[in-house]
Amino acid sequence: MKEIPFRKSHPKGLYTLFATEMWERFSYYGMRALLTLYLTATLVDNGFGLDREAALEIYAIFTGLVYLTPIIGGWVSDRLLGQRKTVYIGGLVMAVGQFFLASSSFLDHSLSVDARLSLFHYGLGILIIGNGFFKPNISTVVGEFYNDNDPMKDAGFNIFYLGINLGAILGTFIAGGLGESVNWGYGFLAAGIGMVLGVLWLNWRENTLEHYGLPPNTKDSKNRLDAKDWSTIVIYAISLIVGTLVLIYAWGFLPEIVKTGITYVGFAAIIIGLSYTIFKGTSGSHEWSRMAVIIVLAIFNIVFWAGFEQAGGTFSLFAKENTNRMMFGWEMPATWFQNVNSFAILVFVPIFSIMWLWLDKKGWNPRTPIKFSLGLFLGALAFWVMTQAANAASGGSLVSPWWLVSVYTLLTLGELMLSPIGLSMITKLAPTKLVSVVMGLWMASFAAGNFMAGMLESILQKYNFELYPFIMMVMLGSAVALLAISPFLNKAMKGIH
Repeated sequence: MKEIPFRKSHPKGLYTLFATEMWERFSYYGMRALLTLYLTATLVDNGFGLDREAALEIYAIFTGLVYLTPIIGGWVSDRLLGQRKTVYIGGLVMAVGQFFLASSSFLDHSLSVDARLSLFHYGLGILIIGNGFFKPNISTVVGEFYNDNDPMKDAGFNIFYLGINLGAILGTFIAGGLGESVNWGYGFLAAGIGMVLGVLWLNWRENTLEHYGLPPNTKDSKNRLDAKDWSTIVIYAISLIVGTLVLIYAWGFLPEIVKTGITYVGFAAIIIGLSYTIFKGTSGSHEWSRMAVIIVLAIFNIVFWAGFEQAGGTFSLFAKENTNRMMFGWEMPATWFQNVNSFAILVFVPIFSIMWLWLDKKGWNPRTPIKFSLGLFLGALAFWVMTQAANAASGGSLVSPWWLVSVYTLLTLGELMLSPIGLSMITKLAPTKLVSVVMGLWMASFAAGNFMAGMLESILQKYNFELYPFIMMVMLGSAVALLAISPFLNKAMKGIH
């Protein structure tokens, strides 16, 4: 493959992918803002009346699996379809999943609670599968536009990350506000429409992607998918939707012992399959050394996201139950607190993007492991602040909203040290023919972090540990450990910054 020269400006395709990802994140974050609140809302309020532990468990399973299925989507992309077709499939499937969630609310007078909950689970299952096809592949296409050592690459991923958070802001405000204040169904419906708009935008602007992301062995002169490609997309999308519904329906009839066995076998199969694919596709000491760095940083990534993803779980419930949300006689929706993160992204991403380029020119740009360590230090500080907020609310008092604002802002600064840098790192360090699969591995670290985020509270209660101080100490210890081993990781990256 011809080496890509360093860029003086960002390609038009970056902004096409920026807007596509923006609409997908509008859809996802609008839905995520509503998830635990919808599940814990009383039947009178058109919810399901689940208790805190049950709602957080569903949140844990869902947010964990949406980052696990990208392993499958990455493999399908690398071996069969290419990134572009796989992104389209994922977008269409996710739109249908959102419409199922909306139906679970709109049909509250026509269906029993159990039937509505089944419909809701169907929607979540379809979203999980669709996300797996969409998520790793759009990030991979962004990376293909740049040379691995081009400092513009990190800046490009920061711009792309800006689209993620602009979508999160709009989704939380519009879908979250509609769902919490008007009707849950309208929130999920808005999320579904947002995903459809993302697919339409990508199709309209597809020529700006040049030849990147097309199916394997496609001629370089081709820059758009044709009718044959679209027939494949439709067939895959319908098959995934129907297959997910059949799987979930059949799952309900299985004994618990069989479900447990299938779950363990499934996880083992994913780990073995992923390990085999990476083993076969990685060669030479340089590639293996870089792969080791990815795996080590993925472990630290789990620690950070186990804390960060309290945002849609315990933080959301804290905003609802323990925070004074009255402003000039109007009660602000609890979902809107999640937008602090996105607003902070909009403020700080341009600053970080300029900062990395300036530091690079001065020769002061920290290596990736150092940036990860700084992110964990900021995360530990955020949970120290959250511990103080929880203590202030322990007597049943409603605390100032500025506690949550401060926590979200600190976590955002930590996030900017890890997330866009991590996406860029994968496209630099992974073997060229395995980029999407390794991106799936990276998403699996998010899966583990998200799952732990939802399950930690119930686990720690059994041992009389407080959630927020525990996360603070684990993040602090991880930051120190990563700082200590960073010289070894820098050497193992074999010349990649």
